[in-house]
Amino acid sequence: MNNKDQHLFNHLKKAIEATFLKNNSCNSPITDWKGEDITIFQNDLFDKVKGKVSEKWFYTYIKNEPKKLPRIDVLNLLSTYVDYKNWNAFKAENTFMETSAKKKKISKLWFLSPLPLLLLLFTIDSRNTFEFCFIDAIKNENITSIPLDIKILQDNESPMHYKTDSLGCFLFKTKNDIIKFVVQSPYHKTDTIIRNINSNYNQIVKVKPDDYALMLHYYANGNIKDWKAHIKKLDLLIANDAKIYRLFKNKMDIELYSKDEFIRILTIPTKSLKKIEILDKSIENGKIGTLKFIIK
Repeated sequence: MNNKDQHLFNHLKKAIEATFLKNNSCNSPITDWKGEDITIFQNDLFDKVKGKVSEKWFYTYIKNEPKKLPRIDVLNLLSTYVDYKNWNAFKAENTFMETSAKKKKISKLWFLSPLPLLLLLFTIDSRNTFEFCFIDAIKNENITSIPLDIKILQDNESPMHYKTDSLGCFLFKTKNDIIKFVVQSPYHKTDTIIRNINSNYNQIVKVKPDDYALMLHYYANGNIKDWKAHIKKLDLLIANDAKIYRLFKNKMDIELYSKDEFIRILTIPTKSLKKIEILDKSIENGKIGTLKFIIK
């Protein structure tokens, strides 16, 4: 767990304690709770958000200093308990508040500090930190199943490429007050995002899933029993003259498939066909016109 995550999680612990004490009494801080205190908290958590954490979890993450953050579903549960929509919303608001407080502190030091220190502070504060977490617009959940591709667009410079982390987030530091980037993946619609550093909610971005890619993935990997219906649906999904490319791991080879050949490998169940992953695709006249895929 990095220092930023550690700091935010400790802040969440304090928020949990404050929320608990609104309707319950306890003479010790949350890190000293045990036995009956933990049981009462578990009941209060369930009453408010219909979720629970075990006593073992409490000792691992609350009473000790964990090496990594809890699972995202638990973080979302606890964030809801302290009146936030989810962990991303908690991170967004508290990161923004800390950034604002830091800027105010530096402004005060401007009138009190000697010139060398002022120059140092100015240098430290000259870069803005943008952090974004991406949520599926339909499921309203963090996109963690695959990394999203992020392309930072900069004036008079080549684009910079990033990928989201295991929590579906990415961080970027820049001297600019405005960031512009393109977010995309084989299973989501491409979108261009422009945000200002002063936006309170610049950290949350909703991404729309791509229905064509999701349907193709389902039909390819869904273990569908009705193969005739399966073939019919694939036929409607793909253009007759589609260009379909198969790529290989650790090889430069590329194979070109016709529509019928591609449907055939998807509809004949074999042990070698374990999982297909869509790498790229384009839609032409409402159907898949080009497609790149790999079989893992």
